[in-house]
Amino acid sequence: MKRSVAMMACVLSGAMVLGSFSPVMAETGAKAVSATVTDSKSSDDKKDDAKADTADKKDDAKDTVLEDGTYSAEFNTDSGMFHVNEANDGKGTLTVKDGKMTIHVSLNSKKIVNLFVGKAEDAQKDGAEILEPTTDEVTYSDGYKEEVYGFDIPVPAIDEEFDVALIGKKNKWYDHKVKVTNPQKEADAEASDTKETDTKKATAEDLKLEDGDYTADVKLEGGSGKATVTSPAEFTVKDGKVTASVEWSSPYYDYMLIGDDKYEPVNKDGNSVFEIPVDGFDYPMEVTADTVAMSTPHEIEYTLTFASDSITSGRQAAPGQQIIYLAVVVAAGVVVVILTKKKKSKEV
Repeated sequence: MKRSVAMMACVLSGAMVLGSFSPVMAETGAKAVSATVTDSKSSDDKKDDAKADTADKKDDAKDTVLEDGTYSAEFNTDSGMFHVNEANDGKGTLTVKDGKMTIHVSLNSKKIVNLFVGKAEDAQKDGAEILEPTTDEVTYSDGYKEEVYGFDIPVPAIDEEFDVALIGKKNKWYDHKVKVTNPQKEADAEASDTKETDTKKATAEDLKLEDGDYTADVKLEGGSGKATVTSPAEFTVKDGKVTASVEWSSPYYDYMLIGDDKYEPVNKDGNSVFEIPVDGFDYPMEVTADTVAMSTPHEIEYTLTFASDSITSGRQAAPGQQIIYLAVVVAAGVVVVILTKKKKSKEV
């Protein structure tokens, strides 16, 4: 009897213990299942969000609508052999008309003879719209000019890669990816540049320069960097107009162009010297100089900047004259010293 009572007590105690832990275990299991489901949903949501972001970016690229006009835009490719000519800084001219975009790019040679917007295999099919080249002239930083091929390429969207196939002189088509980015309206850029130039330019009237002879420091930029001009340069002001004497570091410049006006050297011997009009100080004045130092003459573009803060009145003596003046001064000093010594010796 005692054993039966003891066994029943043990059974009841066990049941109570299990009863007290079962809800906790059930709740823990439910939480684990819930966390797994939540994590799974979170992962799926992230994937969906990523897909949505990608789709939104593509939609934004397609929705980029430019007003009709001419733009400067970057033309990016996946090849070091197929790219914009270095003279154009990786940019082409983007034209927008009636919502359709076309970019003209000058390439680095005449080796690429045709382009096709699409895959290489489609370029070889009947009816494929093959792009024919134009002959473009580019000017490099040293002033050298060269003829290369250029192409007018239809652009489906800004900031979005598209396929362009090319064929060279070996008569084989190759696939490439290109992208047009960063369009900037040329009219706005030119207006900004003009405004900046006009703001910086100082005229003889602004500087209140009276008629007379002056000198000013001049800075030459452009070309290969080997050529220089004598600085400071002499200039004359007459009736408010400035005429400067520009001496080059070479005797091989046979003429200069400023706008449509041509100027020839004013000397026959020594380095080339030109007398040219200066329409302002403190801004880069564009000039072109033709050199015959190479096998064929070349027109090279430069800028000359005359510094107003260095202007001094009166002409500066030429280097040869400066040496003569210095020699005269030294000789006069020596004579004075000798005469002084002779006078003292007589007094003694």
